[in-house]
This record gives sequence, structure tokens and C-alpha cells, in this order.
Amino acid sequence: GMGHIGEMVIFVPESLQGDKVKVEIISVKKGYCRGIIKEITSPSAYRADPVCPMFDKCGGCDFMMADYNEQLNLKRNMVKEVIERVGKISEHSYTLHSVAGAESLEESLYYRNKVIQPFAKFKGEIISGFYKKRTHDVVDNESCLIQSDLSNKIIKKLKEIVQNESITVYDEKTHSGYLRNVMVRVNKKNDAMVVLICNGSVNEKIKKAAVELSKLFKEIKSIYVSVNTKRTNVVLGSENQLILGEKFIVEELFGLNFNISPLSFFQVNLKQTEKLYSLAIGLISDIKNKIILDAYSGTGTIGMLAAQKAKYVYCVEENRYASEDGVKSSKSNGITNIEFINKKMENAIYDFENKEIKIDTIIFDPPRSGISENILNECTKWGINEIVYISCNASTFARDMYILKNSGFRLEEVYPVDMFPHTNHIEIAAKIVREEVR
Repeated sequence: GMGHIGEMVIFVPESLQGDKVKVEIISVKKGYCRGIIKEITSPSAYRADPVCPMFDKCGGCDFMMADYNEQLNLKRNMVKEVIERVGKISEHSYTLHSVAGAESLEESLYYRNKVIQPFAKFKGEIISGFYKKRTHDVVDNESCLIQSDLSNKIIKKLKEIVQNESITVYDEKTHSGYLRNVMVRVNKKNDAMVVLICNGSVNEKIKKAAVELSKLFKEIKSIYVSVNTKRTNVVLGSENQLILGEKFIVEELFGLNFNISPLSFFQVNLKQTEKLYSLAIGLISDIKNKIILDAYSGTGTIGMLAAQKAKYVYCVEENRYASEDGVKSSKSNGITNIEFINKKMENAIYDFENKEIKIDTIIFDPPRSGISENILNECTKWGINEIVYISCNASTFARDMYILKNSGFRLEEVYPVDMFPHTNHIEIAAKIVREEVR
């Protein structure tokens, strides 16, 4: 929410349009302030009771105080405003669709198929959860409503085992303690992969804990230890050792099977991923005759989906493990009209300039930081008429769209997709065409 005192703008987390609130100012900047709600004197018509009792404490969710339909409206407005403010593009010049959300409030819960939780110690007990809002203090939550039920159960039991085995947990302030985080990945069949992130090499205690945990859950198909001894916010280490079980779990999407390893990127909300990728593929015109570049392809999920319909697909990905997973998945799915290129996009663009094969359509699916201006400028010189841009950050999408606009492209349509219900995040699938193409 945003309000004014005279000319001063006040930003207030967890407030909604129509709320009347008493606010305490917690920071004053040049031109704006930040405040926190001390009392709601008159609630907005859009306000709802948060379904999670931890909402006020935990930093995992941002929008649970709003009715779910209002959450979707808020997110659509966020996309519209940032495209206009950063991209300098009027809402009347392109089509902004309604947000593709979950079908119901029930479907908006327990959606995360991957969760990472840090450990901490509180009053002698080992706890885990998301961080408290605006801090790095862990909020213990054994029944998180946005991660899978199986993940909740596995992590709860793991904490009991760690406590009983006297395994120390990590303290980021002192860089001491052994067990830092746990990552749980769960697929559509309810198979689970558990990754124990440790501040030190594999020892007998952690092996024993892994075996004990696997005996309690038949769903656990794989347990890794990831060694990370650095002072860093990056969770996984470079060394990931398989302790027991299978090297991969397999996820199914649109009839294709994908090998998921600890370092694989795969969307965390499968139902919403199917919506997002269907919309993105649907934005490609005359796809059966197109040669497509899937930039920032990860394990090649969308590239393989496109390859089922397109003439040929090139997948560019700098992460070697993700690229190798993509090669294996494409072979196991019998997809032959696809090539994986393990390079940074910054370097691969020059390879494509030298190729005799002409790229017809680029699918960009970059990280939150977006695309470098150099890549955008080089790619627009290729004579392509069509770009599909999948974004998890509306601000960097709008920034990149401003560059593309100045290179002779225009935004045609945008589909927002609610990949992360109850948070402030929104995913976008957009079609961008060369200005003279109508």
C-alpha cells in the first residue's frame, strides 16, 4: 500500500487500497518513507484473514492478507505500472491479459515442489523455516502452507533426527556449526530428493541421519550432501555427493520426462508452469516452420516443448550440469531436432552470427537480473521478427523492453502468470515483434 502525508509518499507493507491504518514510520528517505501498520482502524473490502497463522512473523508470503482474486488484480497492476514507468510503454499500445492464477484458494496452497530451509537453534531446540520479515532470523514453521505436504513432513522428522544425533547447525554470524540448510524436491509422483547442505565434508553422523530419514519415508528416492564451507548466501556448494538412492528424480511435464538433480533448475509450481509454458509456446507464430533459439535454457524444458512443434531448437545454457541434464532428457524423450550449447549467452551470440542457419524466433528466459544490453543489441541485428520473453522479474523485463523498443521492436501482448501465490512475485510471458511486422 501507498499513502501520502502532504508531498511525502509513505510505503506500508501488508496494507491494501481502502485500508484506514495507524502507521509507525520506521525509515525516512529522500522523497519517501517506510512505515509499518500498528493498527487497522477500518479494513479494506479486499482484506482477508490470512490462512496461515505464521503470516505476521514469517517472511515467506507477502500478500496473504488480501483476498486471492485481489492478489491477482494487484499483480496485474504491478506489471502494468512497471512496464509504463520503466519501459515507457503505454498500456493502450499492447494487450495485457488477466493474470492466470490458481483455480481456487485451495489450489493456491502447497504448490512448491522445491523448498530450501535454513537451520538455527532456539532455546536449545533445532528449528527451520523461512526468515522473519526484514531479518535473517529463522521462523520455525512445521506446516508451511506454500510448500508440499511431503516436504513439511520430511523436514520435521529430519530436525528430530539431527537433534537426537547431536548434529550441530550452522550459525552464519560465527560461521560455525555443521548442517546449514535442507533442500527437498518433490515430483508429480510424490518422489522426493533430499539435499543436506553442510559446512564441512561428509561424516558418519550425517550418513547415519540420511539412512534413518530414508527408512521413515518410502517416498525418498535420493539423498545428497552438498558441501558448502563459504561465507555466502548461495545455498548449494560445488561438491554434491550422492549418499544413497538414485542420481535423479524424474518429473513429467506435457508427456515429457525431465531428470532433476540437485543443481537442476526447474519451476517450483508445476500446474502454473504448464500454464506459463503453454502460453509462451502459443505466442510463437507459424511454429512448425521456425528455427528457435532458447536462450538461458536451463535443463531445456521449454526448448524441448518447442521442439515438439518447431523445425529445430538451439538451447544455450552456461551451467554445465543443467546442460548435461538437458542432453540426457532430450535423448530419453526421443527428441532429435534439438541441440544443447553449453556456453554463456554473451559468447554464444557470436556463434549464431557466424552460423549460416538463420534464427527465426528467440525465447528469452533469463534470471531475475534480466538480459545484458549487449546481448539484446547483438540479437536484434540478426533480422529476427519475433521474440518471446519469459520473465520472473517485471522490472528487469520492462528495462529490457525499453532497450528493445529503441532497437525497433514493440511489445504486442503480455500474459502474467501467478507462479508464486501469496508472494509479491509474478511471472510474465510476452510477445515482442519488429515494429514493421503487423
